[in-house]
Amino acid sequence: MARILVVANETIGGEPLIEAVRKRAERGDASFVVCVPRTRPQHGAVIYDEAVRQAAQVRVDLARAYLRDAMGIESVGEVGDPDPYTAALDAIREHAPDEIIVSTKPATTSGWLRRDLVERIRDASGLPVEHVVTDIDREGLPFNVTLVVANRTASTDHLFEHLRSKDAEGDAQRLFVVVVPQEGGEGVHTHQARERLAKLLERLRGEGILAAGMIGDPDPYIATKNAHQLFRVDETVISTFGPEKSGWLRADLVGRVRKAVDGPVDHVASDVRDTADVS
Repeated sequence: MARILVVANETIGGEPLIEAVRKRAERGDASFVVCVPRTRPQHGAVIYDEAVRQAAQVRVDLARAYLRDAMGIESVGEVGDPDPYTAALDAIREHAPDEIIVSTKPATTSGWLRRDLVERIRDASGLPVEHVVTDIDREGLPFNVTLVVANRTASTDHLFEHLRSKDAEGDAQRLFVVVVPQEGGEGVHTHQARERLAKLLERLRGEGILAAGMIGDPDPYIATKNAHQLFRVDETVISTFGPEKSGWLRADLVGRVRKAVDGPVDHVASDVRDTADVS
């Protein structure tokens, strides 16, 4: 069985790449490895390594889930080095592929092509390399991406029901990217954020909903802006407690995000009684 390495980042969900994978799968006798290099966020005074790695992991998870659920293609995935050339060579050493598919933006906007990534991988590996060009900005994605930003309300039934209802809207496939801002540095609050994230993802996936998530910058505004940089977001859902309990609302988070990002921004307010997690 031939092993195919797919190297992509921002273009991971583009139709040209999906079509290339589909055509290769239809030829039979193929398994796939998805490699996504890490991307440094543009916003925030401090770069949190965990958030950077998890952002790439979200792309890996969503790509694998889409290939499995929409196309019936199983794959493995890994987060790669921030340098795409190093990431590709690391994956080649680890997985020993027979072929490689590299997906980039068009030459006018692709930093990878300006660094001759495709030719360098081809020369270094000696393997056949298919180059797929995906113009995400012009072509869009074959599914909708909903960004969900929540922390202490991530475990509420109210938010879960809102997202389940949203998943049922329209005919297009929907993917949810959940961001839970960490509170300060490593410690008990970050551990709680991870638990809230895991609980929401488990509930969504239990309903057959495609979802992945990550811990974000402690500032929810910065976390939201970075998510919009890292993913092509169609709409944003911000979940808070009511104004009497929510520091996010007192800081006008919803209004600031609406001015700063493209696409609709929904606000979901949960009653503090919906959860015991109010620390």
